[in-house]
Amino acid sequence: MIPALFAPDLPPVCRQVLLVTASVKKSISAELRLLELGAAKSWQQVGDPIPVTLGSNGLAWGIGEHTALPHGVFRLKREGDGCSPAGVFRLPLAFGDAPTSNCRLNYIPITEALLAVDDPKSQFYNQIVDSACVTKDWASTEFMRRADGLYRCGIVVAHNPASEPGAGSCIFIHLWRGPGQPTSGCTAMSEANLLRILAWLDPALEPRLVQWIS
Repeated sequence: MIPALFAPDLPPVCRQVLLVTASVKKSISAELRLLELGAAKSWQQVGDPIPVTLGSNGLAWGIGEHTALPHGVFRLKREGDGCSPAGVFRLPLAFGDAPTSNCRLNYIPITEALLAVDDPKSQFYNQIVDSACVTKDWASTEFMRRADGLYRCGIVVAHNPASEPGAGSCIFIHLWRGPGQPTSGCTAMSEANLLRILAWLDPALEPRLVQWIS
């Protein structure tokens, strides 16, 4: 189930994987499977696949925990390219209006002051910051409390963890606008399915996101 290219990059402590597979690299739609490492050290699917949407330009090679050289069929992910990142990524945090009672990930409540910084020239590039607590040095950000409510609940994807300027920023798993409606570079789904994932993820099992083509 885990793509052979990325299987060696999953740490031994990882026992949960969100596996997102698209049919082709430019696909907007994909499927997400919840995988759990069983006692026999084999990956087992938990429940039915979940329909998700990707960036408007499909997938690009991201920066995460994968160690393989950039795959030839993919371009490198860049800021503003409309691509979701392909690769292996940690899932360190959840966020939203209020944590669900069974969410076990570390949780950030969104406020009017909470911003996602996407300006490569900012020292806060690729970070979520409280604008009331830092000195502004950016020309471009995104409000985490969005008018359209797409961040009512979500998960931070640890893409570009060293915050290399221009390599892509603030990648999330969040609510979708609807089936077939692309994102700016995140992975999106229905609220019911996202809540199901939030209840399933256990930080003690070191969950990872793996995104690839089938």
